[in-house]
Amino acid sequence: MQEEYCIVITSFSDDENGTHIIEALLDKRLAACVQVMPIQSWYRWQGKICCASEKLMLIKTKRSLYNKVEDCVRSWHAYELPEIIQLPITDGLPGYLGWISKECDPPASC
Repeated sequence: MQEEYCIVITSFSDDENGTHIIEALLDKRLAACVQVMPIQSWYRWQGKICCASEKLMLIKTKRSLYNKVEDCVRSWHAYELPEIIQLPITDGLPGYLGWISKECDPPASC
């Protein structure tokens, strides 16, 4: 059976908080790669329109690990309600997908 892969997206505004999330994901082998890029977010929060400078985090992982990734991000995230969404990877370079599979291999106790 072919492994299924995904990208989990979240964002953060505090670099130290983002680093903690990234290091936890990689240390627990829940992510093969995490990419970060600066973004400007516009949103409605508690009845107000807000704008914030944030960083977007793209987490490459296996779909079977999504719940563990979500738990890890939530346990470290500073936001009251962080964006955590999963996007399926429907296809990709076989060698790259194999690398994700190899790197995302958490111990059973994780």
